[in-house]
Amino acid sequence: MSELLNPQSWPATPVTDTDLRVDCHGCTARPVACGDCIVTYLLGSPPEGVELDPQEQAALEALADAGLVPALRFHPPTV
Repeated sequence: MSELLNPQSWPATPVTDTDLRVDCHGCTARPVACGDCIVTYLLGSPPEGVELDPQEQAALEALADAGLVPALRFHPPTV
């Protein structure tokens, strides 16, 4: 089974000390994970993407860990 099709294999989004830019159009998990992603859940599919600072990342991770919202399913394209 493809790793993208198995939500249990998706790693938790690491909280870093840098901003994270989530661009839905460039997300490699988009075909299978959009419906279960916190960005889509809260914002739809934003045309310009969103930038999350470390505090926002931590807050979203806490909400997801508590089962209140879906986790971030963003997978940036590899070069």
